[in-house]
Amino acid sequence: MPATVAAIYISPAATVLPQAVTVAEARAHRGLVGDRYFEGCGTFTNWEPKGPGRELTLIESEVLAEIGLSADEARRNIVTEGLRLNDLVGKRFRIGTVLIEGIRLCPPCAHLDKVTGKALLKPLADRGGLRADILSDGVIRVGDDIHVLDH
Repeated sequence: MPATVAAIYISPAATVLPQAVTVAEARAHRGLVGDRYFEGCGTFTNWEPKGPGRELTLIESEVLAEIGLSADEARRNIVTEGLRLNDLVGKRFRIGTVLIEGIRLCPPCAHLDKVTGKALLKPLADRGGLRADILSDGVIRVGDDIHVLDH
C-alpha cells in the first residue's frame, strides 16, 4: 500500500482548532498558505532559538487511531497513512509535487495537553509526528502519494 495524505489541516490562529481542507498551497520556506505559522501567529512563532522544521508538521493516522485522538486535536498539518514518519528525519520526500525535508521529530508538549484537555505526553512519546521544511512551491491534496527520495 503506498503512503498517502489522509488529511490536511490548517489553523488561522494559535487558539483556533485546525480545520480540514482537501487542498493546501505550500510555499517554500514559509509553510501552508493560511496556516498560523505561515501567517506568523502560531503559539511558537517567536520561540527562540529559531531553526528549521517550523514550516510543516505531519502525524501518522495509525497513531491517532491507536490513542483515540482526532486529527484536528493533534494540531498537525498533514495526517499520513502507510508511512513511519520517524524514519524521515534527515530525508527528502515528495507529497504530490512538493519537495519536503524531514527535520526533526515533533514530540507532544504541554501546550497540546492544555488545548485538548487530554494527557498526551506519554501516549505520543516518540510518536508525535515530524517537523519538516518545504523546499518547493506547490499544491498538496488529500490522497496525494508520498514518495521518499533519500534511502
